[in-house]
Amino acid sequence: MQQIVIAWLLLGLLGACAAPAPPAADTPEQSGQAGHRMGASDEPYDALFIDSMIVHHQGALDMAEAALAEAQRPELREMATAILATQQAEIEQMQAWRAQWYPDLPPTSGMDMDMGPMEVATDSPDPFEIRFIDAMIPHHEGAVHMAEDALNNAEHAELKAMATEIIAAQQAEIAQMRQWREQWQ
Repeated sequence: MQQIVIAWLLLGLLGACAAPAPPAADTPEQSGQAGHRMGASDEPYDALFIDSMIVHHQGALDMAEAALAEAQRPELREMATAILATQQAEIEQMQAWRAQWYPDLPPTSGMDMDMGPMEVATDSPDPFEIRFIDAMIPHHEGAVHMAEDALNNAEHAELKAMATEIIAAQQAEIAQMRQWREQWQ
């Protein structure tokens, strides 16, 4: 009797293994959306990117303002000032494009990408400068990843040009912060 039960279980398992797998429902690869989530099908990529990058830049602005208030090192304060100027200008440009290109489109669901931390840790004994660098490097890496995605998927040439600028500026800042982190530890 026990052998019959085992035989039926094995047959059931073999049948399950032999059955073709059902097609995956709308995988990113099938929909041409590998690397990001487009949200609803009626949400244009450029609008998704703009809405997400504005939120991302706002996180960087908040961290840069904290650096101006708390950082002791003048070079980090200088970088924070540059981040504030550059990213505020980019936010304003993206808001203008959003209004021009998608005047009737409500806010999108955003892109499902790791944007990195959105604030400087306060629960660490490290000096502010180190905590800022430890937060801003992955934050910038998230922006670089998003901008690289835009180079491949954005419709508007202006947005691709901004993505190229974001990549160059933030990779340079990442390199500088890594150098400072080594020097300041």
